[in-house]
Amino acid sequence: MSKISIVVPVYYNSDTLMLLYEDMKEKILGKLGDYELVFVDDGSGDNSWEIMNEIKGMDPNVQCVKLSRNFGEHAALLAGLSVCTGDCAVTKQADLQEDSEIILEMYESWKKGNKVVLAVRKERDENIIKKAFAHLYYVLIHKFVEKRMPVGGCDCYLVDRQVIEVLERLDEKNSSLTLQVLWAGFKTDEIYFHRRDREIGKSRWTLAKKIKLVLDSMMSFSYFPIRFMSGLGVAYAIAAVLMMVYVVVEKFTVGTPILGWASLMCVVLFSFGVMMLMMGILGEYVWRALDASRNRPPYLIDEIKKSGEE
Repeated sequence: MSKISIVVPVYYNSDTLMLLYEDMKEKILGKLGDYELVFVDDGSGDNSWEIMNEIKGMDPNVQCVKLSRNFGEHAALLAGLSVCTGDCAVTKQADLQEDSEIILEMYESWKKGNKVVLAVRKERDENIIKKAFAHLYYVLIHKFVEKRMPVGGCDCYLVDRQVIEVLERLDEKNSSLTLQVLWAGFKTDEIYFHRRDREIGKSRWTLAKKIKLVLDSMMSFSYFPIRFMSGLGVAYAIAAVLMMVYVVVEKFTVGTPILGWASLMCVVLFSFGVMMLMMGILGEYVWRALDASRNRPPYLIDEIKKSGEE
């Protein structure tokens, strides 16, 4: 009989954890058969760890993992996947914005032979700014990075044990776990759901984290930034040559004196800005190469309380 693991990253979710467990217990846990819940505390500063252990006391199928500090959601998910024991594992957010019943649909799709099942947002109730940013991100990723990324985006996914083993071997930092799953290329299915707005608690998904995700996604899985630099350099060189030809021709045909201090300064300042942009992009690549060369693990586990243990 197959076993499914549900991996839940936890970061300041003390106000929703018990509600999440009660919702899953009411809707899906009794229908899954052999299951395992893996809660991963990603350095929360509230009492999330205590609530996780309280849930563990209520359910022997719960496993609690505590990281040494905050490593980020993707690292927390990878930590949960590394300790889970299921034949497949599904990721689940702790903010109550996805209906727990989609896990049943994803599990059934896995039983049909799909090794990756994506939960794709069909609709979402969040404010227009969040919608716009999310839509822009997924459109860019779909166009420039990974064609199999759903334009609607996905928050959770189910992966087969074989996929989990691949993710553990990749051991990448400053990356996107979702894109790693898609990059692996296994047989994939999509399940659509309606994402609700967050009603309880405050989101810790800050603008800085969103920007880092964009950079990590672009630079870890696409040549676009480097090609953009090369293309911009070629275009700028061609424009400069054409401008020089135009100035020389005008000098000898019309007699216009070659002055233009203001226009020259504009060109110099614009050129300086382009060079700084290119240096910044190169710096991002160099820093990522340095970070990878250190061979530091993407996460550190402080404590594990396995299912069935007190």
